[in-house]
Amino acid sequence: SLDKMISSGGSSRLLARRQPVRQQQRAFASLRSYVPLQRALKCAAELNGENHGENMRPQDFAKRVASMAMAGIASVAILAPGAFARPPGVNRPELLPTGGEATPVIDVAGFLTTSEERRIAAEVTSLEHDTGFKLRVLAQNYPETPGLAVRDYWGVDDNTIVFVADPTFGDILNFNVGAAVDLEVPRSFWSRLAGKYGNKFYWQQNGEAASILNAVSAIDTCLREEPGRLKCSTVQGEPEEASDSGGLINKIFG
Repeated sequence: SLDKMISSGGSSRLLARRQPVRQQQRAFASLRSYVPLQRALKCAAELNGENHGENMRPQDFAKRVASMAMAGIASVAILAPGAFARPPGVNRPELLPTGGEATPVIDVAGFLTTSEERRIAAEVTSLEHDTGFKLRVLAQNYPETPGLAVRDYWGVDDNTIVFVADPTFGDILNFNVGAAVDLEVPRSFWSRLAGKYGNKFYWQQNGEAASILNAVSAIDTCLREEPGRLKCSTVQGEPEEASDSGGLINKIFG
């Protein structure tokens, strides 16, 4: 799953264990709301023509629209396997940083300034020291990416979060979480985080760096929260955080 996310452009937001099935379900659900609507609208125009000016009873019209909508859903189910085929994988270790110790931030896309890279590196290093969780950040523009090579470079394990920032397919934030992280952080957090800072409108308006910096800070805040039912229940920057008095929620990159 990590291999597919990094080497194929990071086309899914969260690829934890059992995620391929969940990914297909999400993709199908998004198309399911779109295709029937388009079919229904087209059907409305076609029905007028088929009746040659005769009025159709509302209940009959509704049945015909529903029938067309279900046909649309069925066609998506049949076409889905081919429609969501991933692009070819990449494994280019020559794009990894050379010399010295491994850095937790790799920016082959040039989204971050040198000072921003240092700030992220300092934050994730502190996070690892305090919590044991390893956050690793890869900024890429598929297919210009080290791809699978980061797995060994970073020593990815159950305590690792690999954050791939890649705007190639629209949303820029993609995450792969290790098993230990998956037990600690609710999966809904990652989807909310990607929806808040990773959507195309946000990063186009504020820049790729803003998406990356805010996401790193939100993850840092989440992982430092005390265990419990409310842990990581909000994403840093959401309205609910305005009343938070814990101090961590207000920590953001300037």
